[in-house]
Parts: sequence; C-alpha cells; structure tokens
Amino acid sequence: MSVIAVEGLTKRFGARTVVDNVSLTVESGEIVGFLGPNGSGKTTTIRMLCGLLTPDAGSGTCLGYDVRRQAWEIKQAVGYMTQRFSFYEDLTIAENLDFVARLYELNPRQAHVARTLDELGLADRRDQLAGTLSGGWKQRLALAACVMHRPRLLLLDEPTAGVDPKARREFWDSIHQLAAEGMTVLVSTHYMDEAERCHRIVYISAGKVIARGTVDEVVANSGLVTFVVRGGDLGALQERLEGLDGIEQVAPFGATLHVVGSDPVRLEAAIAPFRGDPAYQWSRGETSLEDVFIQLMAGRDRP
Repeated sequence: MSVIAVEGLTKRFGARTVVDNVSLTVESGEIVGFLGPNGSGKTTTIRMLCGLLTPDAGSGTCLGYDVRRQAWEIKQAVGYMTQRFSFYEDLTIAENLDFVARLYELNPRQAHVARTLDELGLADRRDQLAGTLSGGWKQRLALAACVMHRPRLLLLDEPTAGVDPKARREFWDSIHQLAAEGMTVLVSTHYMDEAERCHRIVYISAGKVIARGTVDEVVANSGLVTFVVRGGDLGALQERLEGLDGIEQVAPFGATLHVVGSDPVRLEAAIAPFRGDPAYQWSRGETSLEDVFIQLMAGRDRP
C-alpha cells in the first residue's frame, strides 16, 4: 500500500478554490518534492494530508488512514514541520523536546529525548534556550521534534526558508538518512537544488498539478530548447532578444544568458541574426529545472 494515495483532493475557501482536483501517490522510502509558486496550494494540500484540514472533495489515504474520516489517527502518525518555527523560545532545546514527548505520550520520556538529541546532533546544546538559536539550529530542533515519535511519513512545508546553504545541506543530509532508514518524505520547497535532491517532483500551480516525475523526466517532457550566450554586453543583448517570436525566456545565469523556446525552428530563426556578432559566443545548452519552472509559471499566467 502506498504511504500517500489520494485522488481529486479539492479545498475551497468561500468562492475561491485553493486546491483543485489534486491526485498524489507517494511510495515508502521516497523523497518527493512538492513545488510551485507562492499561493499555489502546496501548504493547503499538505494540511489536508496531515489531518489539519478536511477536503471538500476527493478521497484517499495517508498511512492507510482515510483523509476525510480519520484525521485524528493521521495527526498522531505523521511528522509535520511547518513553515514557521513554532516552539517555545523561552524553553531549552531539551525542554521543548520533553514537551513534545508528553504530547505523544512517549515513555520513558527522557530516553526518547536523549536519543533524539543524539541522533540530530543537539546533545551539546540541550540546555540552550530555543530563542537564542540561529535559523539552522532552530530548523534542526523542529526536525527533531517531528521525528521523535518515529513517524513513517514526514511532511515538510518549506523547511529551509531563510536558512544558510551549509545548514540547508546538513538538513538534507539528515532527510536522506531518514529516508534510507525507511521514512517517507513529502517536502515543499522553492530551491531548485533541493528539488534535484528529491527522488521525484510534483509541480502545482493555481491549485492544479501540472507536472510530475523525476527531474530528468520533467525537463525532457517540457520540450524546451536552451541556448547559452557568453561574452559581450549581455544586458543589451537581453533587451534586443526579449519579445522576439520564438523566444519565450531570456534570463541571466551568472556570466551567461539563457535563451529558451519550445519550438526549435522558430527559436533558431529568432537568434540567427545575432549569432554572427563576434562579441558573443552561442552554444546549445542543457535546459535547467529552473528554465522549466519559469516556463510553467508563465504558462499559468497567460490569459
């Protein structure tokens, strides 16, 4: 049985449909990235999966429990890490974990707290007030609280927002270790490098799933062609290229420019007049995941 298996999940707030007919399957031990722009419905979907919101339509199971009728059982069985740090800043790390252990009725509590402190590398800071922690350490405390009761499923809602690259990498190392031990993870993120660390990705926009698969599959299915330009005044070149028929994206990437289109013939025709300029070096490049997501967002924005 899949850890998550839902079909047609829909959630409305008043006249606004926030999640629209979303279907999702996640298998045991997978790390699935849940991507999309702000307001796309990611958080609402996750809250339906973990029992905090009841779907207005749709059906399915999470950890074998019915998402419409067994919300309490789901809440007890999953680990859910919210976007915002939600622990007591005037308690120490150990005291916060002890509080969580009480909520889950874990016994003996101190043994569970000590094990979790050791596993998440928090033992040396056990007596530090949570309010004095940096973003990366707060993140680690939040993750520790989510996994202390050994859930089979971890739901992470943009867990690394505002965290430095080193802390993000350490966090993802922990996630992969948990997955290797059998935990299943659904994580929403805005970071392309994090998406590429997932086994599969699901892209949602305006409440609808519009792409899914491995990173390679999503890139291949996009049908995009990318040219990379180096040298010269790239800013001036960008202004001249934008809006030309056949060119759908022109975006700076470091010291290069990505010129992207979905129709190779029209794209080649659009860039042909510029390729003879010796100030620039043109080459066929690999379409990036970011190119694909910008294209997907642009497609949803068109009338």
